Amino acid sequence: MADEKHIRVFLDRSELHLPGVQDSVYFEGPQSDAAKKRYQRLRVAFESGYLENLIVEIKTSPSSTPKLSPETIKLLEELVDSLSSESGRAIVALSVMQSCVKALAPEQSIRLHKGDVRHGGDRFSWKEGISMRSLDSNFVTPVLRKHDLIRLNADGFMMTRSLAENYPYSALYKAALRGGRSQWLLLTDELETGRANAEGVLRALVSLLLNRTAAFQELASEVITLAAERASRVKTLSEAISWFESYVDSSAYSARVFEIAMHALYQALEESRHLPNILKPLSQMRSANKKHGNVADIELMVSSHGMAIVEAWDAKYGKPYLRDELEELSEKLSSHQETKIVGFVVNSDPIVRPDIELRRKEIEDIHDVSVYIMAFRQWVEAVVSRFGADPTATSSRWIMCFVESLCQKRRQKAPIDEPCDLWVSELKTALKRL
Repeated sequence: MADEKHIRVFLDRSELHLPGVQDSVYFEGPQSDAAKKRYQRLRVAFESGYLENLIVEIKTSPSSTPKLSPETIKLLEELVDSLSSESGRAIVALSVMQSCVKALAPEQSIRLHKGDVRHGGDRFSWKEGISMRSLDSNFVTPVLRKHDLIRLNADGFMMTRSLAENYPYSALYKAALRGGRSQWLLLTDELETGRANAEGVLRALVSLLLNRTAAFQELASEVITLAAERASRVKTLSEAISWFESYVDSSAYSARVFEIAMHALYQALEESRHLPNILKPLSQMRSANKKHGNVADIELMVSSHGMAIVEAWDAKYGKPYLRDELEELSEKLSSHQETKIVGFVVNSDPIVRPDIELRRKEIEDIHDVSVYIMAFRQWVEAVVSRFGADPTATSSRWIMCFVESLCQKRRQKAPIDEPCDLWVSELKTALKRL
């Protein structure tokens, strides 16, 4: 059928047909001058440390979060989750390289993994292709091995025969591949068509891989053990709040840690069965916005499948004056008339001038909702009291939920895709002061 996915193979070219997308024609032959220039540009960037510098930056700056759709993030999570000691390594490493190529040379097709100035005999080449094997062995595998992101053979992942077939990488690539094959093929399409930002994909992949390294897992286990011992000493809610305030203020990318700390409190309340509704998983990459149907960072839902939000709280670190946020809230509530409680939580004392108070009351009247603007300590005490939870037991459980979230042990409720190694290292120091 003409509207089915298919490849037509001719003596000198292959034609890829994907429904809804203009046909792509890939000619065989010696590498074109344009492809040679793209390849050289890629080599120069890799030689200058593009991939390694990016990995180091992400390790030291958790705020370097990608702008990706929830669907793409889920795809990347599934791809990385497919990794095991026996399978999936080549596909994930290839995805890293394809993202690099697309970020550095967007006009280069990442479907064409072979390109050579010579063409004849048994050597196959696409005119607009590049030698991914060369880029891999010289620049990608060595860096991934150095940072222990993926355990790869020193010769490189492109030595895998199933990745060397003489037709383009697409949904029709028939070679048998172990691991997240379907996710890789979908990702290739997203990158090639521009539906996903290449550098965003690359940053997300690196972050996910950093959170899987053996060194991180060892550190996480150590910190969780330390947290269990220290959290048991906490006798008052005030003591726990003070510890959270100190850790958040001193941590890297405090705004995101503030969100996680607030969400962890609700995780603790949910696990002790004090919440009357379902806690929605933590939003990823600060994605709480109208486009994704969110009201705020922490949301209580009527059901796990619907979009009805009963209660919502937005973390506002370093933003005590919230006039613009109130206007955005009013727009969001237009789509969520079911919401009954909503508010902003500030790490310092909020600035509630007469204009703020007037607008807050207007929104309450317009949307029939209770709107709060609260300091962190005031909010924690009010939440624990409102749900009738035991302050001491909640304090210990709250600390553990927070620590386990940053240690990647609560991904069902806290799917944190930023690199967490720096945060967890900071936790180790902070817990010793608890």
